[in-house]
This record gives sequence, structure tokens and C-alpha cells, in this order.
Amino acid sequence: MQFRVIGRGEETVRVSAIGLGEMPLSLAGRPDEKQAIATIHAALDAGITLIDTADAYCAGPHEVGHGERLVAKALATYPGDTSSVLVATKGGHLRTPDGGWYVDGRPEYLRQAAEASLKALGVDVIGLYQFHRPDPKVPYADSVGVLKELLDEGKIRFAGISNANIEQIKIADEILGGRLASVQNQFAPNFRSSEGELVFTGQRGIAFLPWSPLGGIGRAEETVRRYPAFAEVARERGVSPQQVVLAWMLAKGDHVIPIPGCSRPETARSSAAAADIVLTPDEVARLDAS
Repeated sequence: MQFRVIGRGEETVRVSAIGLGEMPLSLAGRPDEKQAIATIHAALDAGITLIDTADAYCAGPHEVGHGERLVAKALATYPGDTSSVLVATKGGHLRTPDGGWYVDGRPEYLRQAAEASLKALGVDVIGLYQFHRPDPKVPYADSVGVLKELLDEGKIRFAGISNANIEQIKIADEILGGRLASVQNQFAPNFRSSEGELVFTGQRGIAFLPWSPLGGIGRAEETVRRYPAFAEVARERGVSPQQVVLAWMLAKGDHVIPIPGCSRPETARSSAAAADIVLTPDEVARLDAS
């Protein structure tokens, strides 16, 4: 298993190069709790030490924090050592009764959400807390200012942002005094518009966490069909196309930590194994051009 670093300056943590995206274990259509916990345990067995969730990973507003509570239960019931596991969560994105989504970046709400996440996770300090999505009704600096307060108060160990452009990354890093630890944006073979942010974070030493790296829930096979170069390299390597996708992302920089969503133990183990695949420059170029 390769490892990567989250954090800058004196405060850093070493995590697995592949993380676990918890979202498929909490949205509508999710597996039962037994399978969900088995999936998280399989990821831990495979060496994964970064688990990403959010308060909004749930079936609706009646169960906000479902994903966080699930992660807390999985960690509490895991028979091995979990002291090196970094749990990342997010606030500022909410669910509607009909299963939709909306944003709330008001400082007072984000503080309330962070306090609720502390309770849902059962911790005194959140490992990595991220502003989930910009709210067009609220100045971005005001929303990020809450992260600075939480960081200064010791309620979160690391601060991150999600679904951000380069200008927002600059604003966040300035407000946080150079302590912005991560940017979590969508990035996949079928969604490469965040490559500019991927490159920019690498220049700044900020971790970049691609979400939905395989194209989205239930879309991995469709994504591979649209980009056959990944399947070609996979056949040559004797691995799965999905593993090649993750290895391709890792090759883009030692700050990149994909967080594929998994709903079965076998997919968690397969994703973790992708960290051991080192692509050649020629292979990376073929995939970049696809």
C-alpha cells in the first residue's frame, strides 16, 4: 500500500493512498447495516486509513448523520487497531424530504453542523472537516471563516473544502493561514474539468481527494466502456479497469488520494489493491489521451 500525507507544516498525518468513500453505504438503495460494516472492516483490513463521509450521506432529512454514525459503529466494532484511521466528514450540504439536495453555508449553520458531527462520530476532535459545497447566497470567506474558528478551537484537526474552484482554494487557504489541508472535487475519466484544481493543489502541497473517481455510483462499467484505454491497460496488466483508473489518478501526483465509494467488501479490497499498481509514463500518457 502506498501512503500519502494530509496537512502542511508541522501538523500532518500519513494516510493510505486510496481512501474509502462511505456515501454508497448511506444513500437510498444502500446495503443493510451488516454488509455496510463488513465493507468498512474489509477496507481497514486491506490497509485503508482514510474514510470519507458527510452529515448529508443519508436517505433524507429524518436521518442526518447516518453515514457518520455508521462509520463510528464500524470503527468501534473493528477488532484491530484504528488509531491511525483519519475520518473525514463534511457540512453545508443538506437533504430535502423528496431525496434532493440543497446548500447552507451560513456560518451559524456550519458551526451547528460541526457540533452535530462531533456527536455523531462520537469524538472530541474531528479528523478532517470540510465545507461541502459553496453557497451562492453566502460570501465564501464567511463560510470558510467558521473552519478557521473550529481549527483554532481545536474542534477539528484539519480543515478542507469540497467542490471548489481555484479562486475559492486561494481564498480558503488565505483565511486558514496556509492551513488548508485538502480539496475534495469530482474527478474521473468522464469528469476531468477539475484537473486545473488537481494541478494547483499539488503546487501548494494541498491534498486532492477525487470523489466519484470511477464515474459515480453504479457507473463504473459504463465509464470504462466510454474510455477503452483503461480496459486495454488493465488486460495488459492483468488487473481490473477500475484499478487502472485509480492507479492513473495516483500517478498524477503524490498529493492525490482517490476516495472510491464501495458497497461490498470485495470492492473495498479491490480498490485498496490499486495503490500497489505503478503505471509507466507511457501508460499514463495513453490514459490521459483517452
